[in-house]
Amino acid sequence: MALDFHSEYVKVPIFCKKFVLFLDCKYPPLEPVREIVMRNYLLGLIFLVFSGTLSANQDFDFIAAREAFQAGNVKRLDEYSIKLQRHVLMPYVEYFKLRMRLQTTDIANIRYFLTRYDGDLVADRLRGDWLKILGKNQQWSLFEIEYPLSVNRDTELLCYHYQSRLNAKDNSLLSEVRSLWFTPNSQPESCTPVFRTLIYSEQITLEDIWTRIRLALEEGQTGVAMHISRYLPNSELLNSTELNNAAKNPLRYLDTLKNKIKSRSDREIALFALLRLLRNDTNQAYVQWLKIKNQLTPFDRSYFLGRLGYRAAMRHDSRALDWFREAQNTPQTYPPSDTVLAWQVRAALRLAHWDEVLKTIEKMSLTEQQIDTWRYWKARAFIIKDRMQDANNILIPLSDEHSFYGQLAREELGAILSIAEKTYRVSTDEVSAMERRPGIQRALAFARMNLRTEAFREWSWTVRQFSDAELLAASEVARRQGMYDRAINTANRTVTQHDFSLRFLSPHREALRNIVQRHELDEAWVYGLIRQESRFIADIKSHAGATGLMQLMPATAEWVAKQLGIPNFRQNLVVDVNTNLQLGAYYLKHVLNTLDNQPLLASAAYNAGPGRARRWRDDTSVLEGAIYAETIPFNETRDYVKKVLKNSMYYAKVLDHGHNSPTLKERLGVVKAK
Repeated sequence: MALDFHSEYVKVPIFCKKFVLFLDCKYPPLEPVREIVMRNYLLGLIFLVFSGTLSANQDFDFIAAREAFQAGNVKRLDEYSIKLQRHVLMPYVEYFKLRMRLQTTDIANIRYFLTRYDGDLVADRLRGDWLKILGKNQQWSLFEIEYPLSVNRDTELLCYHYQSRLNAKDNSLLSEVRSLWFTPNSQPESCTPVFRTLIYSEQITLEDIWTRIRLALEEGQTGVAMHISRYLPNSELLNSTELNNAAKNPLRYLDTLKNKIKSRSDREIALFALLRLLRNDTNQAYVQWLKIKNQLTPFDRSYFLGRLGYRAAMRHDSRALDWFREAQNTPQTYPPSDTVLAWQVRAALRLAHWDEVLKTIEKMSLTEQQIDTWRYWKARAFIIKDRMQDANNILIPLSDEHSFYGQLAREELGAILSIAEKTYRVSTDEVSAMERRPGIQRALAFARMNLRTEAFREWSWTVRQFSDAELLAASEVARRQGMYDRAINTANRTVTQHDFSLRFLSPHREALRNIVQRHELDEAWVYGLIRQESRFIADIKSHAGATGLMQLMPATAEWVAKQLGIPNFRQNLVVDVNTNLQLGAYYLKHVLNTLDNQPLLASAAYNAGPGRARRWRDDTSVLEGAIYAETIPFNETRDYVKKVLKNSMYYAKVLDHGHNSPTLKERLGVVKAK
């Protein structure tokens, strides 16, 4: 019997007694049959409300249990674990309890947990924690049984594994350890015995030690440099006083050197001081370099000239190529890194020196040469040299990739971007089955409690080995739950079966459509920018303080609010979707108007500021848009601009903007000189 919600017989309860599992309510007299139906309906409704409240209360209990774990409060954690027996995150509560007792608990308890949750993230986390205790205690036999079963291995755990191998007299791990050695950053204590063993056996050489010191000093990591210098002979140790003086005031330090550079330590500190100057001023560093270069070895001179070219190229200084060439033409050339070579290519692109573009790319490591960026520019250099077959051999496979340069490759071949014809649409049954997966349920529970880091880890673990169909089903679950970042990132992982409407979600379209029409903005471009800024998470806040869908800084939001005449504006309004879109669209239109109505420049300005976007233009010449984008000196902004413009191409297709949508090259355009 269907309920008629307009019937006079639908009454509300006049009195209710609250019990543990139900509400006992008294109603006005009703017709008997309808009374039974109505009571059943209301009891069902009350049960749903009550179970929702129960679930919410359990979420609060889980958060309290988590806080008890973080505070090391065993008693309080045990109390909450009793309340959470049926909660979807109970495995984590059990993990918390076992983790707090891991030093003293019985191995059988650990093995029981690992078996019970085999294949789950909590089991891998506990195994990793246990392995670190085993490694610290040098229980190598048990360590080697469990280590192959671990999945997520950080550097600390990896170094315990190397210790175990050294303990077993396995000395074949030098090539693996070298990748950990050559870093400017400090490494976990578990790595120290490994490094020390290889140094004492001279598998890590004296030159390797100096190389790492130089890497640390390049990044200003003076503490790491001093720590590593302990492995040097006493006669060559870094002088901590001199190093501190060079760090505090490099110009004054270099002025006092004159003819005092005698040892390797002196040379390294002098080079460090030059690099400190070079971070802020090319010319000042170059002047100081001319004063002391004759006290340095050819190898050191090659090194500094390479860094000089690198910094100059990042500042779009036309002298950069000359310094790169001089660095590579010395009798003892310091081998340039891929990072330095990348900026040599970029400097050559801005000057249209295509021979140098090709020659420099071919000097890169084989791994670096396979990056889509350098494959594309190598193909362009081949086109300039009229080597069309060589160019096509690169462009054809590159054009199948869903990237910025994959799209440009398609356009070089004369093809137009199209969405995959065979779009895979997941069924209701596939989505329902995915919703029942324990890992997905745990990730959703974390997200519901706004524990984003935990939600991200659980989700990533769960989908890591999914097929394309499973990835798309998981993406659809995330979309329905409003986890737009997970939906996009999961759909992005498909290899052969795709759904671009999930890769390029378009939430809040009605609200955004009206706003972009008002400001005469390209909807596809705005969506491409929001996707890159926030992945459509409305309340997200960056480390820098930018907030909301369009990631507005407080000062920008306040300025725009004044321009729009928003009364009583407060910063907490920025997380509101409509407010954020209004403010962000206005600011985006503002920077677009002030930068030649070019989406390329406006995208760069939105990320790094209008002043920088203007400075990155060439002094005298028109620049191809793709070259402007590739030579943006900030890694984050360069990546951002490429992705925003790539996104806009796909959004134009997903949003069905028709055949008149501009190509990527048209969106990039050409950039006028300053």
